Amino acid sequence: MELAIEALSLQKRYAEVQAVAGINLQIARGEYFGMLGPNGAGKTTTVAMIYCFLPIEGGELYVLDMDVRKQARAIKARLGVVPQENNLDEELTVLENLLIYASYFGIDRQTATKRALAQLEFFELTAKQHVDVEALSGGMKRRLTIARAMMNEPDILILDEPTTGLDPEARHYIWQHLKQLKKTGLTLLLTTHYLEEASQLCDRIVVLDEGRILEEGQPAALITQHVGATVIEATLPQREHDSLLQTVQALLNGYMVIGETLYLHPGYNITTVLAKVQEHSKVETLTQRPANLEDVFLKLTGRRFGGA
Repeated sequence: MELAIEALSLQKRYAEVQAVAGINLQIARGEYFGMLGPNGAGKTTTVAMIYCFLPIEGGELYVLDMDVRKQARAIKARLGVVPQENNLDEELTVLENLLIYASYFGIDRQTATKRALAQLEFFELTAKQHVDVEALSGGMKRRLTIARAMMNEPDILILDEPTTGLDPEARHYIWQHLKQLKKTGLTLLLTTHYLEEASQLCDRIVVLDEGRILEEGQPAALITQHVGATVIEATLPQREHDSLLQTVQALLNGYMVIGETLYLHPGYNITTVLAKVQEHSKVETLTQRPANLEDVFLKLTGRRFGGA
């Protein structure tokens, strides 16, 4: 396997906080790889070390077979980076933003213009090329930021929380464009706290919490491994949890408790589990749904994604 990124016992500390606590990563070229975790999990710090914005403090880190400690300039030339915050020049036009960015890489004007127009067409922004950025919607600004990151034809595209703050329609629009880019052989590294985003885009993920990797694998495989196909959510007073569990626990692969809600992971007896839960007189609400990555995170950490 040809690696795009390799981290060995990677570490980073801020004062008394161990932001990244000795993680190991191997990301293959052409892979879409996701880092999941709540705010403060270490996602942004990790990617900032990968794109050579922050120095590493321990371990080793290689990007495209280059050592970040020794070859940061060469690494940066082959990366496209989309940060969390919008840093477009709002007073310039859409096209001007792309051309100026291209100049930072020494790309001549003719080549830059050709690439810019191609990116605008791909991200469906051609009609806005002469419009000032400040007039764009939030979704268009994010598409433009990704287009800008592609101007140097990077080997790796790094997206740090790329759809935070966008409405669901804009978010899905960006996902569709990113899926199309996969056909080019691009490597993508994504950090997100949107679990559906990781499921939609990533070949493989790691779940981070408090600077450590809790689990790694393909999204669907992790769901099957830790939870199964289905989750039954039953809300009832906490004092009644034990009595309900006594009637169904033998039929479960596992369960989690958050507040008044029981998250039940049934085996092959889903209908039987549902019937027994429905028979319990104290159950207030009952929901059956497909298992997802949040259930994996809940099982691994004992709390909901992003919750306390």
